[in-house]
Amino acid sequence: MKKILLVLVVLLTLVGCSSSKKVISTDKAPQAIGPYNQAIVHDDTIYCSGQIAIDPETNEFIGGDIVAQTNQVFKNIIALLDACGSDLSKVVKCNVFLKDINDFNTVNEIYASYFEGTDYPARSAVEVGNLPKGALIEIEVIAIK
Repeated sequence: MKKILLVLVVLLTLVGCSSSKKVISTDKAPQAIGPYNQAIVHDDTIYCSGQIAIDPETNEFIGGDIVAQTNQVFKNIIALLDACGSDLSKVVKCNVFLKDINDFNTVNEIYASYFEGTDYPARSAVEVGNLPKGALIEIEVIAIK
C-alpha cells in the first residue's frame, strides 16, 4: 500500500511540474529573418524575439529615424503579445538595444508612452555596435499571459 501511495505522489508531482512549450507565429508581426521563432510561450511565460522596425505587411525594414523605428518596434511587440494572448501591461522585462546611446532620452519618452498607466517592467538599455538591417533600435520582451 505504501508503494502505491508513493507512486501516486510521484505521478501527481510530475503532472504538477509538467511544462509546455508553444511556438508562436503570426502574420501580424514580421516573419523571422533567421533560424528563430517570433515568440515562444512556456507555461505562462512569453519570450518574444527581438523586434526591429520591419513592417509585417511587406516584411521590409522601414528605416527612418529613431522615432519611426521605435514606434514600429512597439507595434510589432504589441502584435506578438496579442498573438500570445497578452499585452504590454503584462510585460515583466524589456531589453533595449540602441545603435546610439544618445537616442536614449528620445526612446525613453516613446517607451514610457506605451507603458502609460501600467507598472513599468524591469529593463536594460545598452548601446551595441550594430543591429540587423542597420536598425537603430531592437527590443525584446518577456511577458506573462
